[in-house]
Amino acid sequence: MSRDQGVVLTAFISNTDLAVSCTEQTDGSGLSCLVNSFMNSANWSRSSVRKTGQYNVQRSKAHAASLGSSSGKSPYQRCNSQESLDEKVMVDYYKELEIIQHSGDAEHHEEVQLKVADEGEQEEAWLTEAGLATLFDESASDGEDSMVLLSTLTRTQAAAVERRVETLKQTLRKRNKTYIVPDVRDIFKPLSSLDDVTSTERSVSDKQEVQKLENGAGPDAQGAGAETETDINLEVSFSEQALIYKEGLKVAQPQHEADDKLPDFKVSQDKTGQTRAGDLSAEDMKKVRRLVVIEMSALFDTCGIELKTHKALKIRVRESGLFGVPLSTLLEQDQRRIPATKVPLILQHLISHIEEQGLDTEGVLRIPGSATRVKAVCQELEQNFYNGTFPWESLKQHDAASLLKLFIRELPSPLLTVENFSAFISVLKLPTKKQQLQALNLLVLLLPEPNRDTLKALMEFFQRVIDHKDKNKMTLNNVAVVMAPNIFMCKGFRSKIREQEEFAMATGTANIVRLLIRYQNLLWTIPKFILNQVRRHNTENQRKMNRDRAVKKLLRKMTHDREKAPDKQEKNTETDGFIRIQAPQFSMVSMAVQLTDDLKASDVLTRFLHQERSLSVKREDLCLFETGGNIKERCLDEETYISALLELNPSAEWVIKSVQHGLG
Repeated sequence: MSRDQGVVLTAFISNTDLAVSCTEQTDGSGLSCLVNSFMNSANWSRSSVRKTGQYNVQRSKAHAASLGSSSGKSPYQRCNSQESLDEKVMVDYYKELEIIQHSGDAEHHEEVQLKVADEGEQEEAWLTEAGLATLFDESASDGEDSMVLLSTLTRTQAAAVERRVETLKQTLRKRNKTYIVPDVRDIFKPLSSLDDVTSTERSVSDKQEVQKLENGAGPDAQGAGAETETDINLEVSFSEQALIYKEGLKVAQPQHEADDKLPDFKVSQDKTGQTRAGDLSAEDMKKVRRLVVIEMSALFDTCGIELKTHKALKIRVRESGLFGVPLSTLLEQDQRRIPATKVPLILQHLISHIEEQGLDTEGVLRIPGSATRVKAVCQELEQNFYNGTFPWESLKQHDAASLLKLFIRELPSPLLTVENFSAFISVLKLPTKKQQLQALNLLVLLLPEPNRDTLKALMEFFQRVIDHKDKNKMTLNNVAVVMAPNIFMCKGFRSKIREQEEFAMATGTANIVRLLIRYQNLLWTIPKFILNQVRRHNTENQRKMNRDRAVKKLLRKMTHDREKAPDKQEKNTETDGFIRIQAPQFSMVSMAVQLTDDLKASDVLTRFLHQERSLSVKREDLCLFETGGNIKERCLDEETYISALLELNPSAEWVIKSVQHGLG
């Protein structure tokens, strides 16, 4: 069998104050440290012999209180969200592990060595991922772009950068390295020279937003118009909100949640529209990713939680096939057959087959298929899937569900990625459910696009299963408990932990899956404050380009361009109360639409379809894009108010395009 290079989970590091010096252990025991933190958090104890499968979760409020006071770092207690998963439900987790252990998953796995990143290595990797490599390596490219990025940061984000630069500086000093790392006090000093007016305006804006939270819009604020605990604010940095929460010394009480009774979090309507992952251009998504890296670290820093990343080592993996193949390889295969495919075709077919057989089947996803049949079907799929001769009509529903879970487990690199694995697990250490969701939102955005799209397809499928819970007996908790070991006990990792440690992790991982399913519509959204930072970044880049042109003595040409620009803008955006909509893909190249205060993106699309009646494209495959100005390209939410967006981006132009969803 031919093989190429891939990535596998190589370390599992404890991030809890209860574990002892896990980061200093390089012999693999760091894995036990992290699992022990789960054991302390959930307080697992074995209540009977193994074959009965009965494990108890002891819910001790006194123990939960001690978690918050022992570290001395946090003024509030942990959110004891494990209490929502009772003993009876968790038995299914045990059963699923038994099924996995006896399923004979694929072939022998290459032995994986656990390794913790060297001192200073993590900071260098973090600064590189955040687009700030020039802060420790003068030879790195995009030095000026890094300075522009720094100019957009909030106080908590800036503090996260300063902390890692200072840590790296101290580490390099110990090693007598020759890297020139700037003093943290000098990093942000040049920023004012980029644009004093913009920096001042941003500072005032940030203070105003923070004051809104402090004066009646905080998590526990009282009075009319105050934000409640179930409101999600996407306009103010999550780490800034956490700092206000912390400075207010508000104590998060343990939350007792009945089965499937998680809070109904809601997002206030934004007239400029919500932005989903995938709505932006690749260029702007790169900026989003850099900002999210910084914001996520700032959030955990503010809450006093240290994050350590895994280090990925290369192993040999299959370069073709269906099971045990990297997502990127699968999508390359699939896109040769169906362009723009975003979710592996084999996964799409398995999901469709399970649904076609009926989601009312009791125990769907929970009851395993025949191990012998599943192994045989797996081999037959490998041979006949792409040539279209596989007999789907003979595949039993429970066998298909087992194949779906096998597909997830057999990915060479975990679906949640090696690098972000510990961060996902550390989410439950955050003190409130709201902050846990905010962290998950950022982590979802950090996933590579194939992982993010595949995870979303799975979460949507799980929700459709839950929608039939009255018939199939699969509630949110049931689905989360059954799927957690398949998502978290990934290939190359299961053999590294002891049996009792698997159960110790049960409630934590099941709760994370539960949150991913329940709040998926929120978690795949790009927060507005991140998008606004991208807009400021683009604005600064444009201004810098203008200054560079001036230095090159092209001022006369620039002046001529600026004199012509308003005429072009009025023609394409707003002229006498009308906006010009471009549609270069269609026979109607453009059309004029009257601009009113209540004009939405959906109204523009309706008007276009009414005039372009011969169009064969479906309504759901059309999107109105905001292009130019302070954004490269953005597919608009249909509830976007055009006039409100024009205030945010006066130079925007409007283009209707067909979009390919790539889901089959």
